[in-house]
Amino acid sequence: MTAEELTRRRFLTRAAAGALVAGTAAALLPARPAWAAPAKVGEAAPGFTVNATNGSPVSLVSYKGKVVVLEWTNHECPYVRKHYESGNMQGLQREATGQGVVWLTLISSSEGTQGYVTPPQADELTASRKAAPTAVLLDSKGVAGKLYGATNTPHMYVVDKAGMLVYAGAIDDRPTSRRADVPGANNYVRAALDAVAAGQPVKTPITRAYGCTVKYS
Repeated sequence: MTAEELTRRRFLTRAAAGALVAGTAAALLPARPAWAAPAKVGEAAPGFTVNATNGSPVSLVSYKGKVVVLEWTNHECPYVRKHYESGNMQGLQREATGQGVVWLTLISSSEGTQGYVTPPQADELTASRKAAPTAVLLDSKGVAGKLYGATNTPHMYVVDKAGMLVYAGAIDDRPTSRRADVPGANNYVRAALDAVAAGQPVKTPITRAYGCTVKYS
């Protein structure tokens, strides 16, 4: 064997060993968490179970056959306050639930961060703001929030009766914290609910959510 052939064989042997080590390392890596690939519009809405303020677990799957709105919130966020202090969010909640829609408000702020609340505090906020969700869910571990890729407050999602995610994004097209901008805004959530009720596809199924970042742990 010539010196050139010997060198070539050594190189190939080292390359094969390197590939084996790399493959072994990859096999030992932990699986990607469920929230690494968040929910996608046009696909089945991921199921979750989160406790409501009364301590009872609420599962999304239990509402199959109903239209569901998911609202991520943080009562201290000025963008959220815009919609509650103007009455816009409460009005939309009542309008939707009055038509049989299930409205779930989720709080994913981790303990010690902006927007975190205890169950009694959450109930007090619902009462004082005259909010009208079906239930308020306390997701302080961020499980549901990360599953859906919720990044901002408010961040809104609409799930149709078949359990498909048909809308994800902002509540409207005015990404400001000014209450004066509410009346002239195009409300994407209302439009999505109207389309679903009419059996039509949602015209604008994905938008960019605006507001404060969700305060995950």
